[in-house]
Amino acid sequence: MIRGVSTGICCITGSLGIPNKVFNFLVSRSKVYLTRHDTQVRLLFSRGQFKRSAVVDRFPTKSLVDHQQRYFRNFERNQSSLSKMSRYFSQGEGTMQVPMDLFAVNRDRLCKSLRQLPKLQKNSVVVLQGGQGIPRYCTDVEYVFRQESFFHWAFGVIEPDFFGAIEVESGTSHLFIPKYPEAYAVWMGKIFNCDHYKQKYGVDHVHYVDEMAVILENAKAEIVLTVKGMNTDSNLWTREAVFEGMSKFKIDNELLHPVIVECRVIKTSMELDVLRYANKVSSAAHIAVMKAVRPGMKEYQCESVFLHHSYFHGGCRHVSYTCICGSGENGSVLHYGHAGAPNDKQIRDGDMCLFDMGAEYYCFASDITCSFPANGKFTDRQKGIYNAVLEASRAVIAHIKPGVSWIDMHLLANRVMLKHLKEHGLLQGDVDDMMKANLAATFQPHGLGHFMGLDVHDVGGYLEGHPARPEKAGLKSLRTARVLQPGMVLTVEPGCYFIDRLLDQALEDPELSKFLIKEAVAEHRGFGGVRIEDDIVVTETGVEVMTEVPRSTEEIEATMSVKC
Repeated sequence: MIRGVSTGICCITGSLGIPNKVFNFLVSRSKVYLTRHDTQVRLLFSRGQFKRSAVVDRFPTKSLVDHQQRYFRNFERNQSSLSKMSRYFSQGEGTMQVPMDLFAVNRDRLCKSLRQLPKLQKNSVVVLQGGQGIPRYCTDVEYVFRQESFFHWAFGVIEPDFFGAIEVESGTSHLFIPKYPEAYAVWMGKIFNCDHYKQKYGVDHVHYVDEMAVILENAKAEIVLTVKGMNTDSNLWTREAVFEGMSKFKIDNELLHPVIVECRVIKTSMELDVLRYANKVSSAAHIAVMKAVRPGMKEYQCESVFLHHSYFHGGCRHVSYTCICGSGENGSVLHYGHAGAPNDKQIRDGDMCLFDMGAEYYCFASDITCSFPANGKFTDRQKGIYNAVLEASRAVIAHIKPGVSWIDMHLLANRVMLKHLKEHGLLQGDVDDMMKANLAATFQPHGLGHFMGLDVHDVGGYLEGHPARPEKAGLKSLRTARVLQPGMVLTVEPGCYFIDRLLDQALEDPELSKFLIKEAVAEHRGFGGVRIEDDIVVTETGVEVMTEVPRSTEEIEATMSVKC
């Protein structure tokens, strides 16, 4: 049964007399938001990338409850208190309610940080431009809209074509919305006024986009701060805000970027709550995949189980990145799942599966990798490689705390894995010598992990004033070299892969080949790989692991023995 609704943001006030909703995850009827698009409206209005929503009733299966009961008992208590608040985002009962206060706090943090800068000039205003709808090439079909991350961090807006402004000295917030043509009401649904969006997002003022210059002049804005900087993961530049009449103001595009990026690096307690929720949903979806997988299935069928479970039970329409569902030799393809290798292999009996998938809730990411045998039983060879990676993961998690260098954690993972690969019979010689020769990069060519937040590879890895990217071989691929601080969220993802190209190069290099037992290496060709990836929070005293999936070989086998 589908019922039309206008928005996924619930505005509930105590004055309306609406009672607190009881969170009952065993029998929950939740909302999933499905966008609709109609070309005629876009043709009537040049900036008309519009969306509408619908809701679908659904009932979660028992699997999510089985593995998440402790979390959701706490979640129920927290969400009950949130239901008294006036504004929050939710996909409906059974999904998380995200308060708009989260973004008000972020705006306040940003202003406080900017006000501490000696270079900040009087009457400075931050201006951010939200994302725009993107058509598929020259067609009238659009990709499903997902908000630009800097804009979402500050305002939490789900619609396209908005702008936002923040007066730095006072913290006063403004949203600027597009003026929809009358045809919008025919094709897309009710047209809401400025007051609706003011209540919806909890900002101080809402105006129309074509009023931006006048409103900023009235606010006595002299300097407009825009975001311009390079993302050090993609090497792509941010898009600066551009609006009609901006030539009337002096533009500073250097001051804002490092400040807002650093704010995004350190998460607030409310942001952590949403990231925990995304992790719970993804963890449960991974478990559902483990229970569903069987030899003979296609890799994409496992991907579909994850996507369905995350959306149907968790309200996560988006995933944080393209799902990686590698089985057998495909487990050694680090970014498998792309258009040229679209998770289309048939899973064979005896294959190891390496499934790297993360659901995204309200733009908040998760990133989890599980590795397990397709038939549910580890062979001795599979167990040896898996445990080498597991011990590396456990060692890193045991050592994470504030003040620790991420480079040191990467090297620790390398050392532990090499030690266990030697015990497994793949390597020979002294582990210290292996580390000096950078042998670990033959088996793990990527870094230990990365920041995570509103983007799966979140910003802030290499900011000015923090350690630069290492030039030493084996460390160049690290996505950050920073010293850990409380509130940082990262992935811990050691891996071991048997990549023919890297093995061939190592066997031809006398400095590396002396450590390899050639017969054992040959036997592992075609194995694929193992990666174990958890999402963690650096706390004041250590670490919190948000991911909750089976990790030991015994736990994995026990979970997979219960088939759906």
